[in-house]
Amino acid sequence: MRHAMPPLRAGHHLQLLEGSRHFFPALVAAIDAARSEVLLETYIFDTTGTGADVAYALERAARRGVTVHLAMDGFGTPELPPFWQMRFDAARVEWALFSRPGAFGLLSPGQWRRLHRKLCVVDGTVGFCGGINILDDLHDPNHGALLSPRFDFALRVEGPLVRQMHDTMQRQWSRIEAVGQLRKARLSGAFERLRAGYRAPQPERPVPQDARNARAVLLLRDNLRNRAVIERSYLRAIGRARSEIIIANAYFVPGGRMRRALVNAARRGVQVNLLLQGRYEYFMQYYASRPVFGALLRAGIHIHEYAPSFLHAKVAVVDGRWATVGSSNLDPLSLLLAREANVVVEDEGFARRLRDRLVDAIANEGRAMDPAAYERRPPFQRLKERLALVIMRVLLMIQGKKYL
Repeated sequence: MRHAMPPLRAGHHLQLLEGSRHFFPALVAAIDAARSEVLLETYIFDTTGTGADVAYALERAARRGVTVHLAMDGFGTPELPPFWQMRFDAARVEWALFSRPGAFGLLSPGQWRRLHRKLCVVDGTVGFCGGINILDDLHDPNHGALLSPRFDFALRVEGPLVRQMHDTMQRQWSRIEAVGQLRKARLSGAFERLRAGYRAPQPERPVPQDARNARAVLLLRDNLRNRAVIERSYLRAIGRARSEIIIANAYFVPGGRMRRALVNAARRGVQVNLLLQGRYEYFMQYYASRPVFGALLRAGIHIHEYAPSFLHAKVAVVDGRWATVGSSNLDPLSLLLAREANVVVEDEGFARRLRDRLVDAIANEGRAMDPAAYERRPPFQRLKERLALVIMRVLLMIQGKKYL
């Protein structure tokens, strides 16, 4: 059964934050002002460099009596360093890992269903959503120090959707706690916690009268009722585009519907620009994206590869009015398996700010892909591309999914 897209609601104050250099100070300031509760979900929680600023802020909040819940993905963050385990436990920061990989790792069914969203809510009034992990811009867990900052975005939000963020994070925390209790064979109260995770949200707080009137909606991809909500939002915006589509996406392996939507937009005269990962990060995601480029380039779509550092953004702007910022890549791992969160905004001022930054990145930090050079790529590279795509499809089959 297909569910209708949730409506956008007015009354949101939005602030676009680029990279950890802007996101972390805003996040720390909100946590330091917390009076009752901080909820934080992230795929990677890394305390190298400025990541420690966030960790210390959580510790400070807990020590002054604020309830702090920190949920990390068990694959993105396989272990919390002992130093921080000790400090968090002493301060009574409540932390947990979501779905640690089993004995067979990601080859086990269900193990690619990761907690990939990046959300935070402070006192139920201020929220953050985007693609930025708790990870310093100039540090990569696999590649070490970076010469240029990672390219990524997040949003600071005030308004109605903060309550939705709060409720979904509370439900997720209840499930994580319940699963932990079940695994420890402490069944008392665990089933009640699981049931509590599915209770209907409470009535929303009134929107402050001085809130800006930006229209926005929070889209939460899960494996129950909202399995395709983020993909459908992209398809709808692309299908309605009249002049321009700009997409910046880290791991871009779109399925057939997304590819056809982009090609059709280009054929009806829409200017389509894609800003994609230009540096090798992970074999499967990097090479599996390459086979789809040919049809896009032949349709007149402009592909630019981000050059200075790793591109981790998951953002888009359509016709200078519709925009999205979130955690969802346009690949089957995000669109079919992982828990993701994107905010969709219809506001010309906000869209213009994001568009200006993307246009600048394309012009000054991107390398335009030459269609002729793409067609001449060597046989060994084509072999790696086919191998990566086969690996992705096999992994999806193990998870009970099919890549189309």
